Amino acid sequence: MTRNRITFRLFCVATLLFGLAARASAEVHEVSLAQQFGIGSLTFMVMEDQKLLEKQAAAAGLGEVKVNWVRFPGGAAMNDAIISGDLQFALGGVAPFATLWSKTRSNLGVKAVYAVNSMPMLLNTRNPQVKTLKDFTDKDKIALPGVKVSIQAVILQMAAGQAFGPGHEHELDRLTVTRSHADGMAALLSNASEIDSHFTSPPYSYEELEHPGIHTVLNSYDVLGSPLNLNVIYTTTRFRDANPKIYAACLRAFEQATAFIQNNKKAAAEIYLKVSKDKTPVEEVLKILDNPQVSFTLTPQGTMKIVDFMYSSGMLKVKPPSWQEMYMPEAHRLPGG
Repeated sequence: MTRNRITFRLFCVATLLFGLAARASAEVHEVSLAQQFGIGSLTFMVMEDQKLLEKQAAAAGLGEVKVNWVRFPGGAAMNDAIISGDLQFALGGVAPFATLWSKTRSNLGVKAVYAVNSMPMLLNTRNPQVKTLKDFTDKDKIALPGVKVSIQAVILQMAAGQAFGPGHEHELDRLTVTRSHADGMAALLSNASEIDSHFTSPPYSYEELEHPGIHTVLNSYDVLGSPLNLNVIYTTTRFRDANPKIYAACLRAFEQATAFIQNNKKAAAEIYLKVSKDKTPVEEVLKILDNPQVSFTLTPQGTMKIVDFMYSSGMLKVKPPSWQEMYMPEAHRLPGG
């Protein structure tokens, strides 16, 4: 074989290897992020409105990245999208996240990136006879985002166990029906609906209380005895490992949006109304953000209390030794729980 042919073949092999390496290191240029309805998704709404992820991606040298914002009524559909690869980042409740973490430990490796916020969930009713959980009867119906699987459903089971005793955690499951936050509120406020109670999150829970005859039966903070993350942001370890730059850009954008909400509450309230198209007066949204029980924080809160209950009740097959096991390494520095 001539020297020219050897040189040519070596050149071809080098070119092939370079092409394979380039393809292997190439990161995605389209990212889909999911949010649910309500002020719990405000961090993502700020990212969307200010195009923070696009800016961080450009600063990281990734060029133009297309960002898709998708809205889901509940955690189950969002989890399906994560598994199928149609969704890269989800913003949802601790219970749906914990379920997906447990199911994907040996493959996709779903983990939380950061917490998003902590807010109390309120079980409101228009039934004047219902003052405690023990007052509910078969004539009542309780709307929540997902029967048995949503964070509201899990909190209700925990509360039922406290009210009726061990072994009675599912005492009220038969009264629950799945409705989106908006549909649940509409049903509660309609005297024509069989749904007379609604377990929901801000702003819906507070808006309901503005109507005569609506009162609160249960506050999620009282059930746990401490604050609880309403939402966390999560993705797959597989995506993080394959796309370290876009993953890091998302983290920076999320941290930036969180700081923006903490330091610019009125502007954040205005962004919420703009993106959500909610007709609530800005003063009412600002009142929620100023509520001392409401915080936008990266720190995990109440995670293990939910996980411990889900494991003991059979909803989780695996119990993590700590909250860090369920979170990406970047969050381990936080004083979580």
